[in-house]
Amino acid sequence: MIKLKFKRLTDTAVLPRYAHDGDSGMDISADEYVQILPHSFAKIHTGIAAVIPDGYEIQVRPRSGMQCIKGIVGAWGTVDTQYRGEIGVALYNHTDSCYIVNHGDRIAQLVLAPVVRADIEETDDLGEQTDRGTDGFGSTGV
Repeated sequence: MIKLKFKRLTDTAVLPRYAHDGDSGMDISADEYVQILPHSFAKIHTGIAAVIPDGYEIQVRPRSGMQCIKGIVGAWGTVDTQYRGEIGVALYNHTDSCYIVNHGDRIAQLVLAPVVRADIEETDDLGEQTDRGTDGFGSTGV
């Protein structure tokens, strides 16, 4: 098991935690009260920083219940191994009503994931033509 160290940056910050055995994502909570206006973004403070082991990243992911039930979408994010600042969460309110985030509300999930780095090389040859070819957005149907 990988050790992941978190630091509370405030006395009121809530440490991330797994809700159930076997969960891949740990819940992270708001460390403030915020009103998110309709059709607007807000950056939510968590009061948490992390020491991420080399070769890993933390992926900040939305919580499905907030999106499907409440209309609040969390923006995906990456916390790199060298970052030592506060982990923030961007939320977007898709509804026509003001949305309230209270201190302690679970607002996102954190997933520890291995990082695979690529050796970048420019080429003029993309190899053999594939069945899909250059067909992009919507090419397999909507």
